[in-house]
Amino acid sequence: MKLMTKEIEAKMPPLYSNENHSAKDTKVIAKFFHPFSSWTWYATEGNKEEDGTYLFFGYVRGMENELGYFTERELAGIRICGLGIERDLYFGYEHTLAEVMKDGI
Repeated sequence: MKLMTKEIEAKMPPLYSNENHSAKDTKVIAKFFHPFSSWTWYATEGNKEEDGTYLFFGYVRGMENELGYFTERELAGIRICGLGIERDLYFGYEHTLAEVMKDGI
C-alpha cells in the first residue's frame, strides 16, 4: 500500500507549523497502523526530505503513547507476520490530535 498520496501531501502542514496550536486545534492528516499489532501513527505535520521520503511529526500509540517524529521509510520497513503498515483509508481529515490522545501521554 502506498503510504503517501498527492492528496495527503497537499494537506500536510510543514513541520513546526502547529507548534503554537493546542491539541484540539491540530488536525490529524493521516493515520497509519499495523493490522496485527496495537501500533498506530497519527501524522499531524511533515516535510519531504531530500531523499524523497517524508519526515512526520505526530502521535504514536505503541508500547508507550507519545508525541514524536517518524519517517515514511521507517513505516515502510516494518513487517510483522508478512504484513506491512497500512494507511487508514477511511480516517478522514476531521479528527484532531486531542481526539486521538484521549488516553493522554
